[in-house]
Amino acid sequence: MAAPEVAAPLSIAHLTVDYGERRAVTDLSLEVRAGEIYGLLGSNGAGKSSTIKSVVGLVQPSAGSIHVFGADAIGDGLTAKARLGYVPETALLYEALTPREFLEFVAGVRRLPPAVATERLRTYATAFGLESELEEPIATLSNGTRQKVLVLAAFLHAPRLLVLDEPLNSLDPRSVRLVKELLLRFARTAGKGILLSTHTMEIAEELCDRVGILDEGELRAEGTLAELRSRAAQGDATLEEVFLRLTHQDEGLREAIASFDGA
Repeated sequence: MAAPEVAAPLSIAHLTVDYGERRAVTDLSLEVRAGEIYGLLGSNGAGKSSTIKSVVGLVQPSAGSIHVFGADAIGDGLTAKARLGYVPETALLYEALTPREFLEFVAGVRRLPPAVATERLRTYATAFGLESELEEPIATLSNGTRQKVLVLAAFLHAPRLLVLDEPLNSLDPRSVRLVKELLLRFARTAGKGILLSTHTMEIAEELCDRVGILDEGELRAEGTLAELRSRAAQGDATLEEVFLRLTHQDEGLREAIASFDGA
């Protein structure tokens, strides 16, 4: 008897996102498989954040479907949201609260038992060196410290899917290394997956198992780095070079660079 099919961490089918007359995402389909980090790459305005906001329920799509481990993220948003952790591109926090108060609030929303929440908060705060800032108002904290709080909030309830929009923004080198290691370990945990949006090619090249390239709201290509190199006919190229070729942004690049000579 065949084993039952297990739903993927994230499935997006024919997603379209409109803001009035402006179309941000067009007929996008992709899947985050269990055990992988899927990188969503694109220039500013390519549709990455609109896609991610649709997944987490902050934007209502114009068409298409989104499923988180089989739960309909559009029709049954509460079930889908309970299965994911989210780090937004911009740190939106309750500035009057302290990090401890904010994370305890998140734990309550996520219905974590107090003892579990306290232990996880202690573990993550120690790992990120946040102990001395847990009782300070968020309004007084640096951008890097705020980003650490957001990362902790995403991990706090032990989600099965992580949805991350530029999660390494503003972090110091030690914290960047720590988050990278956490993401790699998370993705290797049975049945879990990560959707990671970034425009930093080095991060995608280091962390991602597969990459989807968005350009003007459309998925131009996806696959492993080797598969993308093959498609771009660039056998030893970096991901940055492949990205520029597949989005046709390499056209005129040398001339643009040369124009600075003698300026």
